Amino acid sequence: MPQQDNLSGSNSTGSDPSVFFLMGVPGLEALHPWISIPFCSMFTMALLGNCTLLYVIKTEPSLHKPMFYFLAMLAVIDLVLSTTTVPKILSIFWFNSREISFNTCLVQMFFLHSFFIMQSALLLAMAFDRYVAICNPLRYATILTNSVIAKIGLAALARAVLLMVPLPFVLKRLPYCRSHIISHCYCEHMAMVKLACADTRFSNVYGIIVTLFIVGLDLIFIFLSYVKLLRAVLSLALKDEQLKALGTCGSHLCAILVAYTPVVLSSIIHRFGRHVAPHVHILLANLYLLFPPMMNPIVYGVKTKQIRDRVLLLFRGKSF
Repeated sequence: MPQQDNLSGSNSTGSDPSVFFLMGVPGLEALHPWISIPFCSMFTMALLGNCTLLYVIKTEPSLHKPMFYFLAMLAVIDLVLSTTTVPKILSIFWFNSREISFNTCLVQMFFLHSFFIMQSALLLAMAFDRYVAICNPLRYATILTNSVIAKIGLAALARAVLLMVPLPFVLKRLPYCRSHIISHCYCEHMAMVKLACADTRFSNVYGIIVTLFIVGLDLIFIFLSYVKLLRAVLSLALKDEQLKALGTCGSHLCAILVAYTPVVLSSIIHRFGRHVAPHVHILLANLYLLFPPMMNPIVYGVKTKQIRDRVLLLFRGKSF
């Protein structure tokens, strides 16, 4: 096959690569058309759900509140994460279009990891929002002003960009004389590092530090926020008040589980599942690009009455 010739020829392109080749799901190439069906369905639902969510938040004045501004940011992040990678994945599945330029690969990797860091920061900000809303309700409007929300969003963006900027430059300087074939559906940092025929300790250590330090710290602070929040809720006298307070946190807790569960499972399998087939790891890695963007609009749409009512009116062709 011509594609196989290209792949075999890519091994001898020297240390200055201009092209890489994405393998899709190794071992399941014959099933790519079938795998594309759930992938395409989830991608379509993610696009429709997040675009609808952004439209509803923008057009409904009652949703112009901190919680929904954070939700709009999360929808934008979900859209970027999915649109950066899924179209190329589907082109591999449908058209066997495995070729990707080296610079495009670096850009895809940069957007993928930086927006995942932004997602983690935003989930922390949303935990802080729920903490203030329940523990300091009288000061909520003065603490989380529009200016503060904008600064939180810019800080999350700046942190992600500053942390990820070094990686493309480091990877661009590495020689790739072994192979240009990436055993993955998209350009991921460690998948690219494994192809380099040079000392990659800096990239390995830097990637681990960023993951543990940033995502780990965010999760710790989210956990501490909810510990304090739970104490405040349990101190409420009436059970109805307790249930109402917990209900306001339900959507955010679901978003945390949806975002981190595939990542944790993928990490555990990657490090400890030595006998797990490679395609299982690849499929799980793809899952956290598609599952959270698809589920977040559904979770918040179902759990939040204002969004649910506005969406129902929208699809019925009514307006306020």
